[in-house]
Amino acid sequence: MAQAMAQNMFRISQVSLNNVVRCNAYAFAPATSQAKAYSSASTTDKEKSKNPIQKSVFISQSTDIFTNLALEDWMYRNFNFNNHHVLLMWRNSPCVVIGRHQNPWVETNTTNVAHQGMEIARRNSGGGTVYHDRGNLNLTFFTKREEYNRRNNLEIVSRALFREWGIESVITPREDIVVKNTYKQISGTAAKLGRPNAYHHCTLLVDVNKVALRQSLHKDDKGIVTNATQSVASPIMNLCEINQHVKVERMLGAVGWEYLRTCPETLEDGGQDLINKQRGFQLINPTDNWFPGLNKLKEELSSWDWRFGKTPKFQVNKSFRVPKEFLGEGEMGVQELKVSLEVNKGIIDDVTLKLPPGLLSTNGFHGEVDVVTSLRGQPFSERAVVSLENALHDMSTKEGNLQGKSQFVMNCMRQVMQSV
Repeated sequence: MAQAMAQNMFRISQVSLNNVVRCNAYAFAPATSQAKAYSSASTTDKEKSKNPIQKSVFISQSTDIFTNLALEDWMYRNFNFNNHHVLLMWRNSPCVVIGRHQNPWVETNTTNVAHQGMEIARRNSGGGTVYHDRGNLNLTFFTKREEYNRRNNLEIVSRALFREWGIESVITPREDIVVKNTYKQISGTAAKLGRPNAYHHCTLLVDVNKVALRQSLHKDDKGIVTNATQSVASPIMNLCEINQHVKVERMLGAVGWEYLRTCPETLEDGGQDLINKQRGFQLINPTDNWFPGLNKLKEELSSWDWRFGKTPKFQVNKSFRVPKEFLGEGEMGVQELKVSLEVNKGIIDDVTLKLPPGLLSTNGFHGEVDVVTSLRGQPFSERAVVSLENALHDMSTKEGNLQGKSQFVMNCMRQVMQSV
């Protein structure tokens, strides 16, 4: 089975990389020899001692975030990295990618992202939220778990920047990469460690649209209380701001060649001699024909249940100051209407509406409030907003135009849900 999958995966056509890289002969070997090279059969320690680790650089031809995340996950689950390490390089159309244990409503400006037609994706690794576009290069380093070393990977990236453009960078204790002296971040990092495989991936800011980045990740106070992992904001810089000759296409080659010339065990520079022993660069077409089962992974990663339903349980608490004219007799000082939503697996479990005494006489707002209970069981999404609007319309139809206190309460509920 693995042999057949490998034959499907690596029907590599002899395609020019448009001067990005110069591929050696082995990179585009016939499918039969590729199948043997990428067989998932186990490798004994004795065999490993006879066969030093070889490296490949894969370049995804897709710019779809869900396709590339599925490709990454497919390789992690199915690939055999005994004696073979892989660097996968990929780019995406504009999107926001959150970590596995994060809350998208906390991390992103969901309204702005939706208006811009961008997707919100949840990856399988931990870490913080990042913005992707085609000015950002993503790097995934695959190895066996025992050979995982992300600081070594970042050292390769840092060396490539200096060798190609003379850019000096520093690897921080958090294992990000910052520009020397400015200490502005050019690369963030995350990882997934399993058995037998592991991967470390990082971003590389070449020429990212920083305005879109700020707008997408700008977060207003939504009153969300959560234990989900939260991102730590850092000042950033594009590499093209340091050197205008830095381009993504050239970066593919610079990092790829540095990876191939670096000894995996010692980080020693093996130069051209080591490069000649590697498997070179390969264009990868992430489809079901090459990677059987890829489409199913893509469907899972793009589903609402994964992207939003995997969010750890949280609360939304909002308070609204009640206008003086709506207060009851004897009510002094500041009085507030309080709304609380409990959301579990992306579904609204409960809604609590606390009214000051002066608002308790508001028509329709005694006991169980139909408008409020209509939200229970709804996804915390645009569907809940639509449900609320429908309930408001029904209430208005029954009671005539909502005036005064009722209108105020309804506007408060609307504001809470519009924060989705």
